[in-house]
Amino acid sequence: MGIIGWIIIGALAGWIASMVTGNNKRMGAFKNILTGVVGGFIGGLIMNLVGGVGITGFNLWSLAVACVGAIILLLIVNAFSRKASY
Repeated sequence: MGIIGWIIIGALAGWIASMVTGNNKRMGAFKNILTGVVGGFIGGLIMNLVGGVGITGFNLWSLAVACVGAIILLLIVNAFSRKASY
């Protein structure tokens, strides 16, 4: 998958993850793309660890894996940012 594919999957996955975790109002397009791309790596790593297939190309499975990874990433970031604000 090329750089354009990573950007598109990353943008969609980051946007979906930000809506699921309640971060949508605080995140712009660049943060959504970055979250989705990093989430793709995290989701692919987790899927490989449990014996599944990670990112396979420009398809719905790759979007789902990237969404799971991006949600995990945002949950971790939210946990640390809420702790730091107390």
